Amino acid sequence: MGDGLAAIKISSMTTNTYSLLQTIDDPSDLRRLSRAELKTLAQQLRAYVLDSVSKTGGHLSSNLGTVELTVALHAVFDTPYDRVVWDVGHQTYPHKILTGRRERMASLRQFGGLSGFPQRAESPYDTFGTAHSSTSISAALGMALAAKQKGEDRRAIAVIGDGAMTAGMAFEALNNAGVTDANLLVILNDNDMSISPPVGALNRYLAQLMSGQFYAKARDMGKSVLKQVPPLLELAKRLEQQAKGMVVPATLFENFGFNYIGPIDGHDLDSLIPTLENIKSLKGPQFLHVVTKKGQGYKLAEADPVAYHGPGKFDPSVGLVKPATPPKQTFTQVFGHWLCDMADKDQRLVGITPAMREGSGMVEFHKRFPGRYYDVGIAEQHAVTFAAGMACEGLKPVVAIYSTFLQRGYDQLIHDVALQKLPVVFALDRAGLVGADGATHAGAYDIAFVRCIPHMSMACPADERECRQLLTTAYEQDHPVAVRYPRGAGVGVAPLESLEGLPFGKGEVRRESAKKQVAILAFGTLLYPALAAAEALDATVVNMRWAKPLDEELLRQVASTHELIVTVEEGCIMGGAGSAVAESLQAAGITRQLLQLGLPDEFIEHGDPAKLLALQGLDAAGIEASVRAHLAPERAVA
Repeated sequence: MGDGLAAIKISSMTTNTYSLLQTIDDPSDLRRLSRAELKTLAQQLRAYVLDSVSKTGGHLSSNLGTVELTVALHAVFDTPYDRVVWDVGHQTYPHKILTGRRERMASLRQFGGLSGFPQRAESPYDTFGTAHSSTSISAALGMALAAKQKGEDRRAIAVIGDGAMTAGMAFEALNNAGVTDANLLVILNDNDMSISPPVGALNRYLAQLMSGQFYAKARDMGKSVLKQVPPLLELAKRLEQQAKGMVVPATLFENFGFNYIGPIDGHDLDSLIPTLENIKSLKGPQFLHVVTKKGQGYKLAEADPVAYHGPGKFDPSVGLVKPATPPKQTFTQVFGHWLCDMADKDQRLVGITPAMREGSGMVEFHKRFPGRYYDVGIAEQHAVTFAAGMACEGLKPVVAIYSTFLQRGYDQLIHDVALQKLPVVFALDRAGLVGADGATHAGAYDIAFVRCIPHMSMACPADERECRQLLTTAYEQDHPVAVRYPRGAGVGVAPLESLEGLPFGKGEVRRESAKKQVAILAFGTLLYPALAAAEALDATVVNMRWAKPLDEELLRQVASTHELIVTVEEGCIMGGAGSAVAESLQAAGITRQLLQLGLPDEFIEHGDPAKLLALQGLDAAGIEASVRAHLAPERAVA
């Protein structure tokens, strides 16, 4: 494909390596370059992305695949006056580099540094904040119609991947846009790859559209003949899109009311730039289909784009290597092992994921139980109601979904699952703060939004062992239950081999103080910093395990014998587990001092998870300091 096919040769990076790139401080600089210089710029930009990400970690495959498209967009359109909205946004590192943030790439996804996604507060070129998929067409349509209403002659461009295009929201936007006269350009970045392999009828349709058809064969034949006559080749390129219409049937997108153009090579600037220039002069909704390759130009990423989707730091000349010492088992792995073991035991179990097979730990389940594994694509609402339908027929669905993505299926959670009291288990990965992905991916709200729904329960395991046990307990119930657990490694408490559960709705006292002054009620993995703080405070510690139902008997017992109740959770304070404790105590007529520790009423940006927790006062030192500050000086714990 185009000029980017050759792999990047990794060598010592010198100033000369980026001699042209270093002259680009904003897109107006690259608009002065010749076509040949733009090709050189793309080569340097790809090398710079690889070099940068290898030092910081971050999304790699997707960014290597959008280099030429990014260059072409900024070369043709008057950004930021013309609005470019990047769907999901994890492919925007080239965009950030070309829009004045080149020298800040060393701070990518670090506390106080560049976000890994577009962020309006970061740059005027980030016209819309994204990170969840399939929102770009809606946002860009809104911008296009707003421009029309204000009498402004500007373009709005949505860049969306084939994986994100499978979501219902994208089609709702297409349906709306097709009956308007908005100057909207939708660019389908078709790389045949989302985080998990794309699934569904639309993916099959796109595959058929771009391969094996008479148009593609005719195009290649024509080029092979015309390349002998250079003046005619350029003319043929200009006529290619019009000629295409004679041999390709009407497309789905044309039936939506768009003028469909493509597919074209997304790594060939000689195709991209003239096509975009032609589209720029057209009025109304336009749809450009470009074909790219994830990991383009770096052979290791081309061969395994999933592994290089979001790597940590690595040596580009070597690639990713397995650590010499196996890391601690992650909560995601605990879930994956439990899912396979429970499937062996119960033939009714089915596993459902909205396009997050790898991220949710379902690869082994898919391999062992292919007939009971369902990847529904990037369609969280559908995933939840699909699970409800299966539960109606006597199956036992387990929906593996990130906490932040369940927000997208909230109406279905209430209306289709909970209202009908269907026994669906929701395995909520990435609960709490997620580190480098930042506010858009933080699972800060699940306790609050789940516990207010009738018939639903919420379990908060403190470690790997409890995670496996509480998943079993959740599976045994006859109503919907969510089990929340954080991203990454656990604390090192090995799970049991058995599928033994824990008592439903019951907590336990982990540390009992004879002093009976302070009782810390911990929900989830913050149990361990709470225990460390309790040693310094000589406090009682209760592992609550369940945010709903609360163990009210244990709560009343502890409240009746302690002066200060402290709740600790890695979730929002407003409406969270601490609020549940306050409501329960009030209903029981128990008046006690109550200190609620958790995430504040603000969006917490990206950074190292441990550092972020410490900044919120949710490490051992922070919990201890908050308790001491709450107690009157004359009553402070010695």
